[in-house]
Amino acid sequence: MSTTADIDWAIGRLAALEASIGHALVGQRQVVREVTVALAAAGHVLVEGLPGLGKTLLVRAMARAVGVRFGRIQFTPDLMPSDVTGHAMFDMKTDQFHIRRGPVFCNLLLADEINRAPAKTQAALLEAMQEQQVTIEGRALPLEPPFVVLATQNPIEQEGTYPLPQAQLDRFLLKVFIDYPALAEELAVVRQVTAGSIGDALDLSRVEPVLSPAEVQRIQQTAAGLQLDEAVLDYAVRIVRATRDWQGIETGAGPRAGIALVRAARGHALTAGNPYVTPDDLKAMAPAVLRHRLKLGADLEIEGYRPDEVLADLLADLPAPRA
Repeated sequence: MSTTADIDWAIGRLAALEASIGHALVGQRQVVREVTVALAAAGHVLVEGLPGLGKTLLVRAMARAVGVRFGRIQFTPDLMPSDVTGHAMFDMKTDQFHIRRGPVFCNLLLADEINRAPAKTQAALLEAMQEQQVTIEGRALPLEPPFVVLATQNPIEQEGTYPLPQAQLDRFLLKVFIDYPALAEELAVVRQVTAGSIGDALDLSRVEPVLSPAEVQRIQQTAAGLQLDEAVLDYAVRIVRATRDWQGIETGAGPRAGIALVRAARGHALTAGNPYVTPDDLKAMAPAVLRHRLKLGADLEIEGYRPDEVLADLLADLPAPRA
């Protein structure tokens, strides 16, 4: 169980992290909040949005604010699994094999346009995301914590892409949408980027490091020990189970979704400044946790429904416990 001092400290540090990222990524407060929640919950994030909306800037800003080792992989159709994990090289001088570690050996990994690589390469991340290790030539190499993957994909271009298998989608704690900014926010972005800047280089000068890797782990431990009432836990499980019987949903979420929902709710409670998890924390995170774990029926897809709309109806109909 997390102490009051640890909770107060974590709440303050997460608020500072959001503010620091906000210096680079103008607007998109909901996106920044959800990615911060994932960091607190030690979960991976799939970020979906059109080009030019700041997906790469978001991840780079977070890496700078947290002060961790950053890695980036640009996924392409010819990318090989060894380009992600690394490979063994034979040294003629020593007559031995040496491990050359790939870019996955970092704390914060940007998997850019992950759906442009074939399934074999996408699967190279599965072991790293689930077990926090990479196996090369039969040797298991642990990844240094904290380790978080933020993957991006473009929702409108389908040519030359490979949809992520459900097994890999389920490894992402959250699926986050990044959309067009409001008029005032877009005006601020253009003003900030064009004021004396040359070229298209990402300006991270205003992002100050506010956390260390050790502090991130302390926040994650605090979130994991946050108080959770039995009635709130029951509500989380009922939300997940309701997706399996809800009209219009062909395939509902599995038990892992319930675990993810509780973890995300704990992270959201800290970012919202709450010392314990409430039903509202579950409601706030349910769309991001469940939208990529559902498959709508053909009728709803033809009518243009999205998982978020179905989830909104489900949450409105399902009675929540009183906090």
